[in-house]
Amino acid sequence: MKMWEINQLSRKELEDHLMDALEEYQNMRFQHAMQQLDNPMRLRDIRKDIARLKTVLREMQMGKRPESPQDF
Repeated sequence: MKMWEINQLSRKELEDHLMDALEEYQNMRFQHAMQQLDNPMRLRDIRKDIARLKTVLREMQMGKRPESPQDF
């Protein structure tokens, strides 16, 4: 997920995407441990997406970023 995509999401959508990404990451880590993962580089991408989502949510919490994408 790119930053321009994240910037267009509302707070609720960001939280939903974060939960989905965390769940996907957990499942992929389990698959990687069992050596059933097709693309191990996807783990890195998901980790970066999680970091981006958490950063934007934290900026909203601190008031440095508007809650709705229309204000941005």
